[in-house]
Amino acid sequence: MTFTSLGISKSFVKELHNQGYESPYPIQEKAIPSILEKKDVLGVAKTGSGKTVAYVLPILQLLKDQKELKNRHIPVLVLVPTRELAIQVEEVFKVFGQGLDYPAKSKAVYGGVSINPQMKTMNNVSVLVATPGRLLELIRSKAVHLSSLSTLVLDEADKMLNLGFKEEVDEILALLPKKRQNILFSATLNPEIERINELLLDNPTVVNIIPEVETVELLNQVGYFIDAEKKGPLLRFLLKDKEMQQVLIFTSSVFKADQLTVKLRKNGFNARAIHSKKSQGARQEALRTFKAGNLPILVATDLLARGIDIEFLPFVINYELPRSPKDFIHRIGRTGRAENPGEAITFVTEEDKHHFRVIQKKMKHWVTMIDGGKLI
Repeated sequence: MTFTSLGISKSFVKELHNQGYESPYPIQEKAIPSILEKKDVLGVAKTGSGKTVAYVLPILQLLKDQKELKNRHIPVLVLVPTRELAIQVEEVFKVFGQGLDYPAKSKAVYGGVSINPQMKTMNNVSVLVATPGRLLELIRSKAVHLSSLSTLVLDEADKMLNLGFKEEVDEILALLPKKRQNILFSATLNPEIERINELLLDNPTVVNIIPEVETVELLNQVGYFIDAEKKGPLLRFLLKDKEMQQVLIFTSSVFKADQLTVKLRKNGFNARAIHSKKSQGARQEALRTFKAGNLPILVATDLLARGIDIEFLPFVINYELPRSPKDFIHRIGRTGRAENPGEAITFVTEEDKHHFRVIQKKMKHWVTMIDGGKLI
């Protein structure tokens, strides 16, 4: 199976090769033909399965046939839950749209930064990638109009609902024309997603790629029993012993992320923290440096568990456990993505043992445990 056999134009093939795509991933193979036929699509696939490309390519191809629209009337809207995901999706549209011989301007808008510069860049936008709150602000300011929308994408729909965007999403949906193509992607299929499916989608093509709770078995997972006060020495030992050149470390709070980063730097490790208290510019710069391979250690909170998309990330470390088993799965899902190997490491204190057993039971996978105290 090739991308051209799915109906994708040869104009994208060179860039697909540059991005490392030899052949379509399952989500792309099943979703692309239906999107090209302008059918509604419900896609359930774990983060990192290639779903962004699955809708970016056919949407860009369909834009060739779009009628000339009034300025600031957006034909394609992609709703996402976080700023990081908005920037990431916009980058994919720009990468594949750069060689097109027809207009396909894409723009990401999100909160946490001034709205005025975003308002000024809405001219002739074909694809708007937006978080719900900022989109509503732009609509109320009449900087953007949705009456001519032809395609709506809800990306990470489950995360959007979990973060409390339901009312804002409902408000946006009420402003859209009834006749349009709807594309909904989610990492999980829960009652809320099924409700949106029933309300939003019209006889959709359903693409259900292996549920995320089962895909954790594709990762190499290992846990270390360790006393809380010995976590730092164990972490430094593993960073050196495994010669980690690129590792994402998760903590449970902003305070702990900053504290751990300071300790790592004092011990000679090049590390930076990324969390909600950092400025948007600082977050983007840290993420860009990490993705480029120029920053070996990134310390993050759960807010960014889905917003960090790195195709070949070899290591994830749970320095502290998250509250929810779902958050644990999203964390370790940063590695072992798109058929690439990865290792997920978890630190477990005496107080964590019961909670970690619950997490393992929920993900239907029992992790090999090692006595970390014997290593340091």
